[in-house]
Amino acid sequence: MCRHLAYLGPLRDLATLLLDPPHSLLRQSYAPVDMRGGGTINADGFGAGWYPDGATTPIRYRRAVPIWTDSAFAALAREVRSGAVLAAVRSATVGMPVVETACAPFAAGRWLFSHNGVVAGWPDSVAALASRLPVTELLTLEAPTDSALLWALVHHRLAAGASPHYALGAVTAQVHACAPGSRLNLLITDGTELAATAVHHALAVRVGDGEVLVCSEPTDQSSGWESVPDCHLLTATSSTVDVVPIPATTAEEP
Repeated sequence: MCRHLAYLGPLRDLATLLLDPPHSLLRQSYAPVDMRGGGTINADGFGAGWYPDGATTPIRYRRAVPIWTDSAFAALAREVRSGAVLAAVRSATVGMPVVETACAPFAAGRWLFSHNGVVAGWPDSVAALASRLPVTELLTLEAPTDSALLWALVHHRLAAGASPHYALGAVTAQVHACAPGSRLNLLITDGTELAATAVHHALAVRVGDGEVLVCSEPTDQSSGWESVPDCHLLTATSSTVDVVPIPATTAEEP
């Protein structure tokens, strides 16, 4: 079911964000506490994306191995600093491939994207929805997974001019209408703002001192963490957070 995290704020090294906290994303890979029946560990790969200071296009590092086995990333994370980061550790759904291209973050242009959850009834439940995408977009999916398809659906809306919060909310509602019972925690950033959904899975947010941190599970015991209610959409900058219900839609809507 995966765990993911996004950060906006002052420059931080990746280790401070992803490896060092007492319940860091690293720890959540082998000792998560709120998977809600969606697996026990997140050892099928990991990825991190970050924006170099002043850059609008992110850099990614992805591996199809447990994050705790990658000493190269541990060393790199001490040296890389960024004010905008999105990272994830993966627990592959049964039947889906354990390959680097299936690991979040997915990327296109200035965007980074992650999905924590599972599409119920995959792939039949969303076949009709997928068929509305251009054939070339389906043929160039990075991996034959629900997460890769969700990213294609979101990116298609972004490319048409939708805002990130609208794209995430619309796709989440539409997939949920097609595939009831899906777990659809989506997360996206362009390095200046982020949007996230919480649908039948855990999500928490902490904001303060000019920074915001969104994570599947709180990374420490500080009092600033707040749970995002189920079926809600969060949008944030480094200094603001807004949480609203996800608008309802139907499977038939474009």
